[in-house]
Amino acid sequence: MKRLWLFALVALLLAGALLRDGFDRWIAATTLPPLPAATSAEMRDQSGSLLRAWQVEDGRWRLSPGPVDPRFIEMLVAYEDRRFREHGGIDLRAAARAALQALRHGRAVSGGSTLSMQVARLIEDGTTGRWAGKLRQIRVALALERRLGKDEILQLYLTHAPYGGNLEGVRAASLAWFGKEPRRLTPAQSALLVALPQGPESRRPDRHHDRATRARDRVLMRVGARGLLDPAQVDAAKAEPVPGRIRPFPRLAAHLGERLRRADPGAMRFDTTLDAGVQARVEALVARAARAAGPGISAAAVVADHRSGAIIATVGSPGFDERDGRRGFVDMTQALRSPGSTLKPLVYALAFDQGLAHPETLIADTPAAFGRYAPQNFDGLFRGEVRVREALQLSLNIPVVRLLQELGPARMMAALRRSGARPVLPGGRPGLAIALGGLGITLEDLVQLYGALAAGGQGPVLHALQDDGQPEPGRRIVSESAAWQVGNILAGLMPPPEAPRGVLAYKTGTSYGHRDALAVGYDGRHVIGVWMGRADGTPVPGAFGGDLAAPVLFEAFGRLKTRFDPLPPPPPATLIVANAKLPAPLRRFRPREASFSPATGAPEIAFPPDGARLSGTGERVTIKLRGGTAPYMVLANGRPLAAHLRAGEAEIPSPGRGFSTLVVIDANGKSDRVRLELD
Repeated sequence: MKRLWLFALVALLLAGALLRDGFDRWIAATTLPPLPAATSAEMRDQSGSLLRAWQVEDGRWRLSPGPVDPRFIEMLVAYEDRRFREHGGIDLRAAARAALQALRHGRAVSGGSTLSMQVARLIEDGTTGRWAGKLRQIRVALALERRLGKDEILQLYLTHAPYGGNLEGVRAASLAWFGKEPRRLTPAQSALLVALPQGPESRRPDRHHDRATRARDRVLMRVGARGLLDPAQVDAAKAEPVPGRIRPFPRLAAHLGERLRRADPGAMRFDTTLDAGVQARVEALVARAARAAGPGISAAAVVADHRSGAIIATVGSPGFDERDGRRGFVDMTQALRSPGSTLKPLVYALAFDQGLAHPETLIADTPAAFGRYAPQNFDGLFRGEVRVREALQLSLNIPVVRLLQELGPARMMAALRRSGARPVLPGGRPGLAIALGGLGITLEDLVQLYGALAAGGQGPVLHALQDDGQPEPGRRIVSESAAWQVGNILAGLMPPPEAPRGVLAYKTGTSYGHRDALAVGYDGRHVIGVWMGRADGTPVPGAFGGDLAAPVLFEAFGRLKTRFDPLPPPPPATLIVANAKLPAPLRRFRPREASFSPATGAPEIAFPPDGARLSGTGERVTIKLRGGTAPYMVLANGRPLAAHLRAGEAEIPSPGRGFSTLVVIDANGKSDRVRLELD
């Protein structure tokens, strides 16, 4: 008999082992859906705040969880699955309790599902009522426990839990119901987010407010009974109102988001340099300004840090989905438009750099023809001789064309491209009309150009995506002194009514036919560009940059910060004198050879040759002059280095390391120049 019992025991153990092995194989053979499921692509600002998200393919908002308030996790586990960290997917004690209660009351009183089982149902979108569905949940839950850690299973719940409508996951729910990330939640908010997935009615507080409130309060009472909240916290949380509406998801910088998605469709996250708060405020400003300007008027703005090149806000239109004729879908920060007079500061900076003029130089504003091209001032008037400073501040057309004729349009185009801008010429070849806006350029590129001027003639390249490395340096377009001189002139412009004076170096522009109204300006830290007009390019009668765009520019700075950053002091080498104390050739502008090559009777720099690279020159540089009429003056990058020189060889002070332009001017105002690099 003993042997028989022993044999039976062995057989029973073997059968148990076989059942166990078979059960293990059954669990191991479980086919799981792809983990993790697709989540929404996101665009975030410089601090990680959500700017925009895109729905997944089935139209749901399913965001990656990110940081979640630890109290919410504690309340979720305490309410849903107290032994979550202990069981292997099935809580046998909870299941037995649920079965006994169902037998005693004749209905289900409590559930026996664990968080792992709920995750199993959510990832397969399964049912809970039928035995086959429940068995499948158990199998998938056990498989999940074997393949994933507890924290990974919890992350799946936080991603897939239903929160009403097309909301999935705690982060989507927190943004929709509270307008905030779930990293910091009140006890009442945490309790509501625990309660909402429990029943279809409670998932929509906007439709079933009382049911949602009761569900939240049940969670508060239970977690209070389990010691997570004291009675005072429970009472305070129950007094907090349940939100009555779903908030729209953020959709800031919509045009930038579309550009980034087109450039990299597979990316799931775009970390930008934007500031969500500034972006929202500037978007509201642009929308308000466009509405005030009249029907069909669009507007755009770009805000950047000219020290780092980071774009802080970019607004392509008054509203991405506008249906009122403003064509909000067109990104006017990227559209090619005429810049009007906003390129004039570059011409003057190049003229200062090349020794053609100084802010106090007198220049003629009189009728002039340049071949077949005979420009007129905007108001049709002529002012005779004016200082260059006044010519730029009054935005006169004839003086700037005179200077560009001497510089050569190709030099201006090269400087534009060195700044990082991508100008487009209608006819393919640059003419003198480019000084007055006769080319196509984007608002973002205009901001790039002014950012370079603000940064001393060489600013970093603008960028909207974060980069772990240093900002990409731009190429130098003018010397530091020339950039400061232009900024100093622009800071003297009369600001719009009630705006502070002398705090912003800015320029306005109006394109031919009043199609574009622009204002671009900078202080000691930031640069902003504003465009207003019609997106289809039709005229806006009576629209001027000074009237439409300039007030928006100053207000945009107000939306950016509470006070202006001071403009920089002049560089040490800057020549700041009245006209009477200027070198004679700079007192009055006289046209010279436009090509800057020696003409008959003109002086010539025989040494160093153009394009030379000199090493070991120390504090003095040898220069050899011939031709022309003595005495000579030599300038480097627009500032005088030596005067009263005679033909032959002379030692002059070194202009310093790096690239420089040496200009020699003789007593008759004729000149020659060379470019060189000093090591």
